[in-house]
Amino acid sequence: MKKIILKFTKWTILVCLAIFIVKGCIPTTLDVPYITPRATTKYWNLSTGSKIAYTHIAAKGEKKPYPIIYLHGGPGGYVYTKNIETLGKLSESGYDVYLYDQVGCGLSERLEKVKEYTAVRHINDLEAIIKLLGVEKVILVGQSWGGALAVLYSADHLDKIDKIVFTCPGAIKPANEALEKIKAPDSLNLKEPYNPNAKILPIVLNPRYVSIGIWARFFGKKLATDKEADGFLTNMATVFTKGLVCDSTNVLKEEGGAGSYCNLNTSVSYGSLKDPRIKLKNNKIPVLVMKGQCDNIDWGYTKEYLDLFSNSKFKIIPNAGHQIFAEQPELYTKTIEDFLTQ
Repeated sequence: MKKIILKFTKWTILVCLAIFIVKGCIPTTLDVPYITPRATTKYWNLSTGSKIAYTHIAAKGEKKPYPIIYLHGGPGGYVYTKNIETLGKLSESGYDVYLYDQVGCGLSERLEKVKEYTAVRHINDLEAIIKLLGVEKVILVGQSWGGALAVLYSADHLDKIDKIVFTCPGAIKPANEALEKIKAPDSLNLKEPYNPNAKILPIVLNPRYVSIGIWARFFGKKLATDKEADGFLTNMATVFTKGLVCDSTNVLKEEGGAGSYCNLNTSVSYGSLKDPRIKLKNNKIPVLVMKGQCDNIDWGYTKEYLDLFSNSKFKIIPNAGHQIFAEQPELYTKTIEDFLTQ
């Protein structure tokens, strides 16, 4: 009887595995939005080979010497219309404001080779953009992963940085996971955001998406078209963005700009990065670190920014989650403007 049960179990596992593999090979049509160009969308053809979509809000009145460049989250995120609306207001104070979709994301071109999506590629693209603008220095505003990208860029280009604004920055790469254990002081009155993981799991474990991830990560191949792969990440975003706000009514509607292959491979590249902390030791860059009261980033990772950048200011934004610009747009803009004009 025992042998029969074991044999039955074995065949059951093999049948389930076969079904999983077959499902993983069948293309899927997803009912999700896909981003389309705005009236303000322009493109850069960079020396790195990347075709980058961007929006430029020109400075009004007396122009400041250094432009603002926004680095969105992810990897695999994109510039929301809300980002343009909020940061664009800084143009009224004389700043040229540039918001661009990183390669493989949003309205920017997708790369043919998955393995070319690396943190180093994003660093080189940013450097090419700054050279193209022909400016002496820039002000970087880094959201989430965009904050980590700003750190990586600054480590090798200290002379190009005027100031940095970190908004709910993600872990500095390569990440020091021990920092997750550091508890925030009670005086900060931080709040736990909604945890959407249970609802994301069925999407993550979809046989087709699992297969797409395996082919991308281990073989550097696109099993699915960019449109299909991006659709899966957009589908997940409609769920996990509910954990990026304090008030669920403030969740941003997805515009369909997720870059799935960029997301899958850029994160794999972190392990091969040179530690930027060494070159940034004793730096004097003026820095503002903003953290939403319901931010889902562990406090230890936020604290590392304050420790690394000694010339820093810290601001908790009440009643806001990871996407401060979505919940507290006026306070978000005012806090940045006050910092830049000090």
